[in-house]
Amino acid sequence: MTFRIFSFSVRAALWAGMLSMSAMAFADASAPAAENAPRDGFWQQAQETVRQTWDSDQYELYVPLHTWHNRRMYTAEKIAEYNENPWGLGVGKYRFDDQGNWHALYVMSFQDSHNRFEPIAGYGYQKIWHPGGDWRLGAGFTAGVTARQDYEYYPLPVLLPLVSVEYGRFALQSTYVPGSKGNGNVLFTWARWQF
Repeated sequence: MTFRIFSFSVRAALWAGMLSMSAMAFADASAPAAENAPRDGFWQQAQETVRQTWDSDQYELYVPLHTWHNRRMYTAEKIAEYNENPWGLGVGKYRFDDQGNWHALYVMSFQDSHNRFEPIAGYGYQKIWHPGGDWRLGAGFTAGVTARQDYEYYPLPVLLPLVSVEYGRFALQSTYVPGSKGNGNVLFTWARWQF
């Protein structure tokens, strides 16, 4: 019992610390800049990008569709145990920058491979190509934080690749979670609708 209380306290402190750091970073990013202040450092540019995305009035909805476990990394018996059809929902704020690239701040929760609740929140970026008409292709990354039941819901940082195929306001977007034999190696796909 004492260990559970200690474990919960540590998790709560870690989450509070991460939220505090995020709030301080956003406060710095949303503070008005002096007109002639240089904004060319990496941290300043990152803050400005996050601030512009946060200030966007455009929203999108995320609906998890499928989690595919790489068949070369798992036994058939293990795959049969896993959930590959996650239920979930997410929402984000997005914008396209001057070059037409996509930026988003998002939160999403879904059922993981063990049918347990998994939240994720973060920032996403994709370079966008226009092959023709309303079609777009995107490739980039997401950086954020998640938590999983098998890690006792401690906050876990994530840095993952993103790819998408888009038409108009609709997109299929995916990331690949790397890992080792019997761990990770999951292709996670969701629908994204901009409204």
